[in-house]
Amino acid sequence: MTMTWAEFLPLIFLAVMGLALLAYVVLDGYDLGVGLLLPLADEDQKDTMIASIGPFWDANETWLVLGVGVLLVAFPFAHGLVLQALYLPVAVMLIGLILRGVAFDFRVKAPPVYKPFWNKAFFAGSLMASMAQGWMLGSYITGFDKGWLGLAFSLGIALTLPAAYILLGAGWLIMKAEGDLQARAVHWAGRVLWPMGVALVAISAATPLVNPAVVAKWFGVPEVFALMPIPLSCALAFFAVRWVVTHPNVVKAGYGWVVFAATVLIFVLAFFGLSYSIFPDIVIGRMTVWQAAISTESLTVIFIGVAITLPVIIVYTVYMYRVFWGKARALTYT
Repeated sequence: MTMTWAEFLPLIFLAVMGLALLAYVVLDGYDLGVGLLLPLADEDQKDTMIASIGPFWDANETWLVLGVGVLLVAFPFAHGLVLQALYLPVAVMLIGLILRGVAFDFRVKAPPVYKPFWNKAFFAGSLMASMAQGWMLGSYITGFDKGWLGLAFSLGIALTLPAAYILLGAGWLIMKAEGDLQARAVHWAGRVLWPMGVALVAISAATPLVNPAVVAKWFGVPEVFALMPIPLSCALAFFAVRWVVTHPNVVKAGYGWVVFAATVLIFVLAFFGLSYSIFPDIVIGRMTVWQAAISTESLTVIFIGVAITLPVIIVYTVYMYRVFWGKARALTYT
């Protein structure tokens, strides 16, 4: 059956929104993870850790603006439902992101006596943003269920997502740092790996309980065989991380990037697994992507703007990472 332009156009915007949110989770996820690891380092190492994300962290949040912007302009009916249900955690996330931004600049420019305060503020902002995002994801998967099972599930993801971000941040530091800080990052990755893995398995097992529609999509035949590569690939990525962090010589040989790459792979596979589970709904159990979309004429006009903006953001992001790639040094202002 041939899909018309009116039917296909909302799917384009759904893909753009999904790409933007996935890019945000991965790119801002590692710098949130670095913020969460900050209290574990000594003072000199903290400067290097902040410097490792310095050129990137602000631009990483562009993807969040793009994703939420597409939700607002292309799917305003869904935007109203989602933001109404998630008003409090969204406010907490924004406060955390603002606190991170203020702390990032003030910790370098303020007198040394105040530097520990701004380091703690940066950690607090990272924790607030990470846990708020986890709560929002959990609430979204449960269809904003306010019962005890839905709240427990949301709390579980609120605790799991920061652990995943820490692993991502540790992988970033393994690539960007040298010497003792790199060795510490390997140790941090090893410490958080198993708790994160166990939590992810528990969340995956609980998902069918809070969203019964997932059962038919994942455990029917032949779906269960077609989808088997997703959990198997996640398991392989998990043990690839474990192998690297338990073999320091591998990191010294220049293969520390495997930790970051394998963690990103887990994020990507989880994202596509979630997307498959909920499609075609954009608000689970309440609204499909076509019901949430505005008129075809309006989407066509917006499509022109997105077709110009999205490539620019992608090119800028790639260029920025290419220019500032390399080992990090302590951040200073002169």
